[in-house]
Amino acid sequence: MSRVFSSDFKFTTWRKLWIALAEAERELGLPITEEQIAELRAHADTINYEEAEKREREVRHDVMAHVHAFGLQAPGAKGIIHLGATSAFVGDNTDLIQMREGLRIMQRRIVTLIARLRDFAWRWKSTPTLAFTHFQPAQMTTVGKRATLWLHDLLIDLHELEYRLDQIGLLGVKGATGTQASFLKLFDGDAEKVRKLELLVAAKAGFTRSYPVSGQTYTRKVDAQIVATLGGFAQSASKFAFDMRLLQHMREIEEPFEESQIGSSAMAYKRNPMRAERIDSLARHLIINTQNPAHTAATQWFERTLDDSANRRIAIPEAFLAADSIALLYDNIVGGLVVHEEVIEANVARELPFIATENIMMEGVRRGGDRQQLHERVRVHSMAAVDAIKSGAQHNDLLERIASDPAIELNDDDVRALARPSEFVGLSPEQVGWFLESDVDPILASRRNLVADEVGEVRV
Repeated sequence: MSRVFSSDFKFTTWRKLWIALAEAERELGLPITEEQIAELRAHADTINYEEAEKREREVRHDVMAHVHAFGLQAPGAKGIIHLGATSAFVGDNTDLIQMREGLRIMQRRIVTLIARLRDFAWRWKSTPTLAFTHFQPAQMTTVGKRATLWLHDLLIDLHELEYRLDQIGLLGVKGATGTQASFLKLFDGDAEKVRKLELLVAAKAGFTRSYPVSGQTYTRKVDAQIVATLGGFAQSASKFAFDMRLLQHMREIEEPFEESQIGSSAMAYKRNPMRAERIDSLARHLIINTQNPAHTAATQWFERTLDDSANRRIAIPEAFLAADSIALLYDNIVGGLVVHEEVIEANVARELPFIATENIMMEGVRRGGDRQQLHERVRVHSMAAVDAIKSGAQHNDLLERIASDPAIELNDDDVRALARPSEFVGLSPEQVGWFLESDVDPILASRRNLVADEVGEVRV
């Protein structure tokens, strides 16, 4: 991602676009020689940056500075560089090429995450764990079922990203105000040749189409929609990372922690969830950054204004770089998740007696008991068990209290049978299987070539 949004990628793309324009203009009959184009091609990747920077300090115009620098290297072709074009021809078309490449990288990142989470969900699909609402113990779920919630968000992100990738076009050759007047003049009023020029340049740049209408620049709604898509992925990743931080607090599931890693400069014993915290930090930046392209799109004046330029040069690359960093961290965590089954079982054992009370009352009624009387006895025992836990008891003895109460008429074996964790996970294992088979596996089957073998690296 750093390469795609580097200065070198940007300025070599400018040159490739100028070459594509010259080639297309020559093919359509303008007096441009093959020798001129060959001279341009010879210097497509060897940019004389010092000359461009020197010229830009003089003229305060980046495009004209690079036209000048290119002309110094290809003097025989300097007269036809940028012929008929305005700055947006290289600026906007390059932005679109960069965003297309950036979306392709993010597509690979998200598909890889889906593949890793798919395997995790399948492995742990039947392992009971506490489910929470309001971060209060509610009922039961499974470790794998919870992972499908993260997976489902990523599927939504992938569909949205691939839609944006499919819809992205090139600005093309639109001229100073989008009317293509300069190109119409070059071709002596031949509108059909101008239309063909648009198609040829788009094809040479690897696009199947250009946007049908524009001002000098393509509509900035494209930027807003694409960055919003990245922001959607940031939302999903942030939710996963918050869940991981809570799970690590409970010591149930942990992110990777290397042998020599230090959690705190003061508290040597700490295992801070550094990776998950960093995801949440970067996600907050990216989610807030989605407002930049939105405001830019909303404040364009007629055919263009320049107050978008400096903002876009920061907001768009930062959005892609942040999304890429988040994805790498996400991949690193999922690729090294540590599940502590004993801790999960202990947490379940502490809360399950409360969850099981309704089943216990129903069985008591089935055996001839009075529902209201049973409810009162269970309530009394529940309050006593809660008080004991709050007073420091390590074991929840609610089941023993109920089993020893003659008014309930259920023995210890009866109560234990009604409080097996697997009895309270509902269709969690089945839901995992159905979801993976019907929704996830077909996506992975058609995109298997996008899945990375190596786990994302945390470069710290």
